[in-house]
Amino acid sequence: MRWRPSPNSGLKALSLGLWGVVLVQSGASGRLDLLLRAVFHPLVWISGGLLLVLAVLELGSGNEAPLPPRQRLGLFAGCLAALAVLLLPPEPSFAELAANRSQDFQPGPGLNFVVPPGQRSLTEWVRLLRSEPDPKLHQGDPVKISGFVLPVPGDRPQLARLLVRCCLVDAVPVGLPVLWPPDQPTPEADQWLAIEGVMENETVAGQNRSVVRARQVRPIPRPQRPLEP
Repeated sequence: MRWRPSPNSGLKALSLGLWGVVLVQSGASGRLDLLLRAVFHPLVWISGGLLLVLAVLELGSGNEAPLPPRQRLGLFAGCLAALAVLLLPPEPSFAELAANRSQDFQPGPGLNFVVPPGQRSLTEWVRLLRSEPDPKLHQGDPVKISGFVLPVPGDRPQLARLLVRCCLVDAVPVGLPVLWPPDQPTPEADQWLAIEGVMENETVAGQNRSVVRARQVRPIPRPQRPLEP
């Protein structure tokens, strides 16, 4: 007599298997780099593998106990959600996410700014300016940074990055004000750019601040790992 899985075990196995595929495919496709720091990627791979193993075990269980209607509905909904993620993978907008997050970023103790100005990343510049905010200290320093364009209400767009401890849930945006070249159109939100220029100071609402005067601006592809620790 040929073995056939029961409808109940088949539905559970399908749900487990689909979500296992979602996790494994997210890791294999590089999608995790948009959502989660690389140090946590192995947990996703392991979880995906465990879900696939559980799906196989569920198929072999032959469980004939009837499922309550709500549980069946929940399993169907889970299957549909997993299929949606597979067929329509999410593409998070960093600019929209940053617009809804506080930029209350603390540089933290023990920062080291021995790196020459022209080799500092955007986040290193932000940390430096938070700890040494006097614009005169940095005027004329060369700047070579990259990031995504972040619109700022009532101001020019900034060049920004997202700092994360774990994933996008705890992301904190950090950005630098930019004096964009007057002969170029205003960059669009979420566009990734590399900028070369110098650090200057300007007065906004009666307060001095450091600002990057961009001399060269070029579009770049989104980095493979755009989130920074």
